[in-house]
Amino acid sequence: MTVQSIAAYYSLFLVVVGTTMNLLTLIILLRPVFRHRKLKPTIYYMRVIVVFDILMLYGWNLDHYLSAIQGFTIQRLSIPVCRLMSFLNYFAPQSSAWLRVFACIDRYFIVSRPHETWLSSSKNIVIIITCLLSFIAVLNCQFFILGCSYNTNGTISVLSPSFKVYPLWDYINLGFYNCLPFIFMVLFNSGVIYYLSHLYNINVIQRRSVSVTLIITTFLFLVMTVPATIAFAFFSTANSALLAFLDSLLYTYHITSFPLYLITFGDFQREFYKLITCHKNHRQVLPQHFIVQYKKPMNVKSKDPP
Repeated sequence: MTVQSIAAYYSLFLVVVGTTMNLLTLIILLRPVFRHRKLKPTIYYMRVIVVFDILMLYGWNLDHYLSAIQGFTIQRLSIPVCRLMSFLNYFAPQSSAWLRVFACIDRYFIVSRPHETWLSSSKNIVIIITCLLSFIAVLNCQFFILGCSYNTNGTISVLSPSFKVYPLWDYINLGFYNCLPFIFMVLFNSGVIYYLSHLYNINVIQRRSVSVTLIITTFLFLVMTVPATIAFAFFSTANSALLAFLDSLLYTYHITSFPLYLITFGDFQREFYKLITCHKNHRQVLPQHFIVQYKKPMNVKSKDPP
């Protein structure tokens, strides 16, 4: 079996396994314990991230399998489909990356502010997500207008007749999907680490669990996505086997939410166990700043009202 065949079947593996795990992740995050949206704002971002991680698998990743094994690609079925898939191939990863950025920003304000902030409101989180996705959609909307064309032999080309899409949009994608999100993730996660290291005198297990998950996500984001984006932007004619490996690594990142949450996120672990054992639980987890620990002073007698 050739390297291209292995990469192709691995792409199919990512579609099947990744879709299953991401759907399971979404089901768990929608369980009652996570439904107190006003008190668990980060879960909002985590749910939407899972949706875009699923969409990621059905663009170029699936076409790697279809092209090598079946002899066709979804992107070249028709001009409308070509434009839609060209848009999705950039919109989905960029949305996934920036949603992770805002999840890190949310954690930073949760651990650094003792009281609720404007960002903690569920209504405001919906506004933030809507505005963010709208901006990214506008950034890539040129694919619907100028993307794709017919070749002289009647086949469909992913290139635009109006301007040179590639590698221009690969350069833009490198900055907007990798560089800027990674900088912001590192910046706000550094703040999270700082504040968590100074919260040793209070109960912060709930805060640490989600925050550690996001910090690990940032490290994996750097290791698994940046090399592939750089390679396709500047070394697209390099060794095909190396490019296939880096591309597979990038898409693998977008199926890591389930195992990562299962290892590092305590509430997720418990809900997964209850789900597979059909155990019902409607307990809602409150953030730590809503938990007040009271200890009655010693040697103080209560006074009866007059």
